[in-house]
Amino acid sequence: QVQLVESGGGLVQAGGSLRLSCAVSGRTFSRYNMGWFRQAPGKEREFVAAMTWSGSTTSYADSVKDRFTISRDNAKNTVYLQMNSLKPEDTAVYLCAAAPGVYGLGRESYEYWGQGTQVTVSS
Repeated sequence: QVQLVESGGGLVQAGGSLRLSCAVSGRTFSRYNMGWFRQAPGKEREFVAAMTWSGSTTSYADSVKDRFTISRDNAKNTVYLQMNSLKPEDTAVYLCAAAPGVYGLGRESYEYWGQGTQVTVSS
């Protein structure tokens, strides 16, 4: 059984920074492609960032490019999302997800999901 637990969310002023963490249980974490998604109230869950299992490839939504950075530490079974220059429109529940198969940016590519952590950016 694979479990994902996010942490690091909170309330921050516009222009501030947060770093989210996602701890993953399971011995094969190093073989999972990992992604971050977010969901704001009344909106669809949307892709934020992804990284291949090796870390060789990363992808970002246009809305967060140059502000957010995804990284991973396979020794700690943890994936991170560094968020800088936060904007009120970044307010959402952020969820991490694991994909043991192909690398993709859509929700359908991911098999395991965390419960999410709330990020609120005040103006």
